[in-house]
Amino acid sequence: MTSQSQGIQQLLQAEKRAKDKLEEAKKRKGKRLKQAKEEAIAEIDHYRLQREKEFRNKQTNVMGSQGNLSAKIEEQTTETIQKLTSSYHKNKESMMKKLLNMIYDINPEVHPNFRHAA
Repeated sequence: MTSQSQGIQQLLQAEKRAKDKLEEAKKRKGKRLKQAKEEAIAEIDHYRLQREKEFRNKQTNVMGSQGNLSAKIEEQTTETIQKLTSSYHKNKESMMKKLLNMIYDINPEVHPNFRHAA
């Protein structure tokens, strides 16, 4: 009986050691997966930053600086407004005279479609 109980004890100990090794292997696998995931995320972030930097460089090369475009548009707008204002002040008086002459110079006429009722 003792040999049987010793055999059972050895089997139980072997089973416990196998279980411990399995748990340890699972922990190592989990750590490796977590580390691989962190490395992949870091690599993805690095690649994304690199591509964004390349895009910004190409954008500035092709389109120029946004500040320059904005300043140029603002300058053109101011110039156009000044031209329109000066044109308005220059032509205001003559247009008012023409408009008033058209209003005052009325030639009353009977419309051709008007029929005199008799």
